Amino acid sequence: MLIPPPLELAANLVTAVSIGLAARNHVATWPTGIAGCVLFTLVFHGAQLYADALLQVFFVVTSAFGWWYWRRQVAPVSRAAPRGLAWMGLGAAAVTVGYGALLHHFTDAYAPFADSAVLAFSVVAQLLLMQRRLETWAFWLLVNTVSVPLFASRGLTLTAGLYALYWLNAWWGGWHWWRQWRA
Repeated sequence: MLIPPPLELAANLVTAVSIGLAARNHVATWPTGIAGCVLFTLVFHGAQLYADALLQVFFVVTSAFGWWYWRRQVAPVSRAAPRGLAWMGLGAAAVTVGYGALLHHFTDAYAPFADSAVLAFSVVAQLLLMQRRLETWAFWLLVNTVSVPLFASRGLTLTAGLYALYWLNAWWGGWHWWRQWRA
């Protein structure tokens, strides 16, 4: 069995805690998420997954805001407007194509379009998570579905395995949040 590099192991352990806390709708998801994102920035940059590395910087900034917001307001889980979701989905698709093309033509990025899709749809998922919108979990399912084979293809076996578990966590988080929304 291959032992993952210490940096990848640390990034996955810290992020696993954060994602588990998010599914439980717990405010501590944010500070642990910040720590995991800092570590993953280094992991993804080293694997030539530049969009994913940049995404981690976005996550640090939005996690700081999410932490502040969740501590100030105890907003209930709610639904996003269908029209807004449609615009977010179209925007994410456009970013996937545009940023993927830039990475393809101007860098040595590996799988620039898949990498860009992870970035674009993660942004949508994160923005929905910050607002406690139930639909965040559907976007996380999509992101994790693309991420598992992408990370596995770069030799990030531990990360791919944990993203497979995150896929299951997204189902559980969606169910848990749906129950809160229904209550």
